[in-house]
Amino acid sequence: MRNRFGLAFVCGIVVVLGGCSINVKKEPNGAEKQVDINTLAGGIHLSNQAEASDVGIAVYPGARLKDKDSDGSSKSANVNLSGFGFGLKVVALEYSSDDSPDKVLAFYRNELKKYGNILECRTADLNLNMNMNGKSGSRELTCEGSTGRNVELKAGYSDNQHIVAVKPDGKGSSFSLVYVRTHGKDADI
Repeated sequence: MRNRFGLAFVCGIVVVLGGCSINVKKEPNGAEKQVDINTLAGGIHLSNQAEASDVGIAVYPGARLKDKDSDGSSKSANVNLSGFGFGLKVVALEYSSDDSPDKVLAFYRNELKKYGNILECRTADLNLNMNMNGKSGSRELTCEGSTGRNVELKAGYSDNQHIVAVKPDGKGSSFSLVYVRTHGKDADI
């Protein structure tokens, strides 16, 4: 939701395609809460309302959902794109905890087991590399870095993955819970 230029560009394309409906729901302070765009070719649904249940990963005990950024950007997002035989769903939430990154990571290593093998990636920056293509055309997840203090735990496959990204934050830690699912023709999001 941060990249309003990208949203404006997509909206422009959608309007050109015709048969378009746009519905914007706002918060009491006037900030956009949800945008739904429907066309004959597909739809775009953006919302800053996401729940941990949408990600499919439990929230670390005692963690707090992070407040909005100073520019008013939400720390949660729920995005669905569909059309022309392709779909993308991304749900992300950002939390903080007073516990160390090691404790948070131990919890999520156990939590992610239900989605298969866990890949642990170390990065200098948390860029949440979601790797949609997999390794050499396979559905296998990969890492895009091998050094750094920040850790990304990934489970699943390139087209259906759960990611937990953890970094030190003062005496505690910050972490993001992310779910990414893509599909091609004849599949559901």
